[in-house]
Amino acid sequence: MTTSIRNRVPVILFLYWVIKIASTTLGETGADMFSMTFNLGYSETILIFIALFLFLLALKLWIKKYDPVLYWLVFTSTAIAGTALSDYIDRTLHLGYALGSSLLILMLIASLLLWYRTESSISVESIYTSKAEVFYWVSFLIANTLGTALGDFLADELGIGFLTSAMLIASMLVVTTLLHYYSRMSGIVLFWVAFVLTRPFGATFGDLLTKPLDSGGLNLGTTGASAFFAILLMMTVVVEVKMEIKRRGSGRQSG
Repeated sequence: MTTSIRNRVPVILFLYWVIKIASTTLGETGADMFSMTFNLGYSETILIFIALFLFLLALKLWIKKYDPVLYWLVFTSTAIAGTALSDYIDRTLHLGYALGSSLLILMLIASLLLWYRTESSISVESIYTSKAEVFYWVSFLIANTLGTALGDFLADELGIGFLTSAMLIASMLVVTTLLHYYSRMSGIVLFWVAFVLTRPFGATFGDLLTKPLDSGGLNLGTTGASAFFAILLMMTVVVEVKMEIKRRGSGRQSG
């Protein structure tokens, strides 16, 4: 039996997390490239990528299905905008990463609660309506901004450095993975924990590559690092496109 209602988001498999980390790392290096290397500033970078996010989201809502290329373009725009938003909160508004992170945590909780109250679900693998998808992407934008703030809080305000921060977050991700497979904790809760944690992992890893040597980085530059992760992102999305074609083919045969 077939249905005209199509799921609009991907299945959360291992490849999803690989692509997400590539995208979030590109979000860190890309935002720094536009705001600092190209001297656009945080406000201009935010405006550009929020506008791009809204345009791509409108296209995504219009097609009413999961398209890997468009999905990850929307996602990457939230990653770059989220990095610029986090830096704006800290460096322009001078709220600091600790206060900024706290405010963003409250915003994410409020977004998820409103999503659940409206849709009776906050599933990240089954999105069938435009309203649910808007909640999905708004929550992702907030979570990406939060993840950047947490990464900068660890590396800068606590002063433990980019490499140590990345290793600490990686160990927390390992614990989250073990809880997923060997505990009865809510899969949705663990997803959002992993989602937020992979963002500072990408952010701190991106900073490790691009920041000057005297700041604890490898001084590879934002342009080269952004190009590398853009290529990595494209390669992994190509793999996802091929897998999605196979899934749809299998679905038609079973239908």
